[in-house]
Amino acid sequence: MVDTDPHPDSVPTRSVTLRDIATAVGVSVATVSKALNGREHVRPDTRELVQQAARRLNFQPNPLAQGLLAGRTGTVGMLTSDLEGRFSIPVMMGAEDAFGSGSTSVFLCDARGDAIREQHHLRAPLGRRIEGLIVVGDKTDARPSLGQLPIPVVYAYAPSVDPNDVSVVSDNVDAGQQAARHLVQCGRSRIAYVSGDLSYAAARDRVQGAGAELEEAGLGLVGGNAFYGAWSEEWGRGATRMLLSRFPDIDGVLCGSDQIARGVEDVLREAGRQIPADVSVMSHDNWVPIATQARPPLTTIDMNLEEVGKVAAELLFAAIDGVRSPGLHTVKCRLVLRGSSAPA
Repeated sequence: MVDTDPHPDSVPTRSVTLRDIATAVGVSVATVSKALNGREHVRPDTRELVQQAARRLNFQPNPLAQGLLAGRTGTVGMLTSDLEGRFSIPVMMGAEDAFGSGSTSVFLCDARGDAIREQHHLRAPLGRRIEGLIVVGDKTDARPSLGQLPIPVVYAYAPSVDPNDVSVVSDNVDAGQQAARHLVQCGRSRIAYVSGDLSYAAARDRVQGAGAELEEAGLGLVGGNAFYGAWSEEWGRGATRMLLSRFPDIDGVLCGSDQIARGVEDVLREAGRQIPADVSVMSHDNWVPIATQARPPLTTIDMNLEEVGKVAAELLFAAIDGVRSPGLHTVKCRLVLRGSSAPA
């Protein structure tokens, strides 16, 4: 059978999506979804604006999504590999904030990094007729896909290896660029990099971004490469002793994490180097108990993890309503200024 177009020169128009309405009104995709589907916790004036925009743009709801509405449970699942984790908890908090207090129930399962336990916990929320699932990883390395499921899935913090899945991560390459740019703007030109474990994607991505930024400024890393080791203060101290013995004229140190940076600062102080007057120290993660108690408190890059969770929730809402956005979505990290960096 051959389809024929009575108007061969016509150009099909793209269907209006929830994101189009959100852009027109200036609200989130999740708010548009709630407003159009009669959910609670949407201000009446906002609901009216959304409905007006939908009519103006001639929005046609997805028939499959509307069919699902009648049987909705108001429950979503959240599957994590690290319930006590420093990084997964902010992601989950951001997602819960986006779901809205009282409007959506969250069924939480902790797989503890065990693939068999993960499959068991996956059956539990599916048995409770959840409408969608957010999978929160325990580190930034890509993880196996859960494959085809009867509900939408969004991967947060740790992306899926399948590019057809929906994943949301912090932009660690840009984070590395921001960190290096800050030290360059502080007038530093002899910059070393003390990173964490080479096997971690976050470590490699941050070094990649920093290297690109330094190259653009006509500079390079002291020693020609980053120095990789453990995510620990002990490694930061040992690496700094090595740096000072080989490159005593360093005036800036980029660190892969706040823990590493605190160790770096310890040895710089022991060696009589003033921070930030002699050497500026720049870090990553913004782990507040570590960064604020360092001497001096650390200038660092915040991974914006609550925003990662919020974006994941919005993408899940949209997918539940029939608007799926496959691929890798990145959230920009942010610079947090404290006392460890200043112009030379």
